[in-house]
Amino acid sequence: MSWLRRRPEPDDGMARAEAAARRGDHAGALALWGPLAHAGNPRAQARVGACFAAGLGVARDPGLAVKWLTLAAEAGDPAGCRELAHAHFRGDGVPEDPRRAAALYRQAAEAGDAEAQDMLSWMLLEGEIIPPDPAEALRLARAAAAQGHAGAMSRLGMLHHNAIAVERDPAEAARWWARAAALGDADAQAMLGAAFLTGAGVAHDPVAALTWLTRARAGGSALAYPFLRPAEDALTPEAAARARRAADAPLPEPAR
Repeated sequence: MSWLRRRPEPDDGMARAEAAARRGDHAGALALWGPLAHAGNPRAQARVGACFAAGLGVARDPGLAVKWLTLAAEAGDPAGCRELAHAHFRGDGVPEDPRRAAALYRQAAEAGDAEAQDMLSWMLLEGEIIPPDPAEALRLARAAAAQGHAGAMSRLGMLHHNAIAVERDPAEAARWWARAAALGDADAQAMLGAAFLTGAGVAHDPVAALTWLTRARAGGSALAYPFLRPAEDALTPEAAARARRAADAPLPEPAR
């Protein structure tokens, strides 16, 4: 870990590190983040901690991950708060503490972190770790969805479908599922496929149903399985084959 002993980069070091990480060069990113983290840059500390947590560009080390993430979180960095929340939620490098995780997710969510907003929204709907608050869960899901978070879009579809904190609106549910599905969210793909199969909020379209359900199954969504056979039974073999070919095609552009 000689990268930790190098002189910190100038101000553009963070931008170059982020670019390296986007290319998948986490070792190169760490060579830039490491000195910045030692110099007290909270965002760099969060990035170094996340790399140790996931074993990206360095051997996985949950204890070191927590050390760096704690420094970042104490400085108020949203990503540091969110990643430290993940560690407390899973008991990874620290004792499992879901309530501490919820507090850290809230801190990150209030700072605008979309992933934390989504996670806290889920917690507020489940109501097992913190008291349930469907209206706040809806607000947070909307905030995360506005930043392009597919999981939050899928949750908004569920909230409108089940009339939780909003009036039941199948068309709005399908609209949110369509946006999340186009971003690759497998559960949203499953629910969109079910909507096309039943005609809930969208026109009945068994070919579109089987297309989305097939994508959802490939993405690992268990929600797809109850609808796959009915979707196949509603089609001729030729139409089912057409749907499967469509499922192999690139995803459509997300709706705006």
